Amino acid sequence: MRLVVVGNGMAGSRLASEVRARDPENRHITITVIGAEARGPYNRVLLSNVLAGTASPEQVRLPAQAGDGVTVRLGVTVTAIDREAREVRTADGRREPYDVLALATGSEAVVPPIPGAGRAIALRTMDDCDRILAAARTATTAVVVGGGLLGVEAARGLSGRGLRVTLLHHTGHLMDRQLDAGAGAVLGDALAGLGVTVRTGARAAAIRAGGVELSTGEILPAGVVVLACGVRPLTGLAEDAGLEVGRGVVVDDRLRTSDPAIYAIGECAQHDGTVYGLVAPAWEQAAVVADLITGACPSARYRGSRLVTRLKARSVELAAMGETHLAEDPDSAVEVVTFTHRARGIYRKLVIRDERLVGAILLGAAPTVGTLTQLYDRGGPLPGDPAGLLFPGLDDGAVPADTPVRMPDSARVCECNNVTKGRIRACWEAGARDLAAVTAATRATTGCGSCKDAVEGLIGWLCAQEEEVPA
Repeated sequence: MRLVVVGNGMAGSRLASEVRARDPENRHITITVIGAEARGPYNRVLLSNVLAGTASPEQVRLPAQAGDGVTVRLGVTVTAIDREAREVRTADGRREPYDVLALATGSEAVVPPIPGAGRAIALRTMDDCDRILAAARTATTAVVVGGGLLGVEAARGLSGRGLRVTLLHHTGHLMDRQLDAGAGAVLGDALAGLGVTVRTGARAAAIRAGGVELSTGEILPAGVVVLACGVRPLTGLAEDAGLEVGRGVVVDDRLRTSDPAIYAIGECAQHDGTVYGLVAPAWEQAAVVADLITGACPSARYRGSRLVTRLKARSVELAAMGETHLAEDPDSAVEVVTFTHRARGIYRKLVIRDERLVGAILLGAAPTVGTLTQLYDRGGPLPGDPAGLLFPGLDDGAVPADTPVRMPDSARVCECNNVTKGRIRACWEAGARDLAAVTAATRATTGCGSCKDAVEGLIGWLCAQEEEVPA
């Protein structure tokens, strides 16, 4: 079987890896991965860390897939799909035949249609990151347009490099898709304390040579302007081939498009009306497709993902999941538990329906974030008093703080890669005694990276337990 993967990003490279893991001796499937970027795959989620200087480009690289039975073509654009001939055509004039085709074309940055937008840099690729860093070396001021997740991360990163940063967001509070107004206000306070000037309800009207002009006529000085205005799925290739396209390439539970020989995964795919913009769903989808096309699990199906958004900005801890915007409603059995301490940058909110956690916001230090994530992911009934979930020890019947000794082996430590405490323990017992070894064995920490401290803590605890065992 000839598998062709269009896209060598986090979804496409992961699919190649998953397929090869299920066909390690290259007996049944040859793989060709075609990537438009000239460089190998890297963790796009961690670009803000590169921008902040907490990670180097080398540290966010993903494993290269080229090898026996895998051909990777870099810097090559696929221009058309010939479904009748079952081949893809590339800009360099070549034709690549396939038996199975997987589209992992990802998304492109949204550039607002305002005068001078070409003077700004939209943060989407490593090349974009390089351009921003080059401009930042000679700049003292920066404006980031867009106060969503990426915009907040970019603003914090540039501020950490010593620039005076203004973060613009057109709605009333930051990260309005994930956070309610109360959490958005506390996040704004936290960023202000770190040197970022936050301007909500502000719209960029034009990008000038020396800064950003607002709709009010005010001009904000900026040596570098970064656009973080969202992304849109790259669906043109699929649409030109006559595949069904909505906001993304429409797929079923097998992740097949309207042509059963063509799959779509990652940010370009639309499953059950949803286009996912996070890495964990893309990797879950890659595993399902690999199971199906290799025959490893013919019954594999993708049923959607329960999303947990984590902010990766230095000195700001944030996790948001589920239905965060719901308010107390006695008629709909919705209960909301909140706690706010703006002076300390703390905001905690639980949204409970029928005694199950359906949403949560945890901003600032939150010792039970892992436990709450598990409760949300599993959808089971909550134990004890909900207040005890926010304040460990307040109620003896509540779930305790996240300590390794009281975590079940089924507890997920790395959400992106579905790595449990039990799997880390098994790797440790097999000889993986440090973070690098555990990461190599499980892929833990290679997604959004927010679980690194938890994984290191678990390894340290296991090592300490071994030392305490009497000889």
